[in-house]
Order: sequence, then structure tokens, then C-alpha cells
Amino acid sequence: MAVKPITPGDVAKQKGESFPDAVFEAFNEIIAASFVDGCADFTVAEVVKLMVSKGLSEKDIFDRHWLDVEAVYEKAGWHVVYDKPPGFNESYEANFAFTVKRK
Repeated sequence: MAVKPITPGDVAKQKGESFPDAVFEAFNEIIAASFVDGCADFTVAEVVKLMVSKGLSEKDIFDRHWLDVEAVYEKAGWHVVYDKPPGFNESYEANFAFTVKRK
């Protein structure tokens, strides 16, 4: 049997290899630009705008789930929180918070 089931530990690696470089370029740039006191906070709209400026289409970003970077960045040493309004009388922009993982 040449093909084996993917392990949970392999998911981040495989996802990371399937994303275009522009995805990580955008996330890395916005993390660095917004990093203060051990945390980088930014909205989904901000990172999508940056990804589009790097040549990606907004449709592809959402259709291909290129915002689902949590596992990849968690493996790289970040604690990542994605937050969006639950829809119950709350309205704010969906956002990411990247903090340095504590050992």
C-alpha cells in the first residue's frame, strides 16, 4: 500500500504546501506590521486586501480556504485565534489574533 492515511500531525504540513506563497507573504507581513507586546491583531478584511494586492482573487481566497492558516502557524510556534460574530445581535469584523505560544 503506497498511499497511507494522513495523520493529524501531517495536516498542517500538507496545508502549508498547498497554499500559494502569496498567502504566507500576506499573513507574515501583516503579523509583523501589527505585532505589539507579543500579539498581532488584524481583521480578515485587512489580510484579504493584502492577499488581493499580491495577485490572489478574493473568490479563490474564500473558495479554497486560504484563510484557514491556524494549523500551519500553530505548528510554527504561534497561538492563533480566529474570531467572528456568532450572529446573535453581535456585529464586528472577523479577526485574527496571533500570540507567541508559551512553552
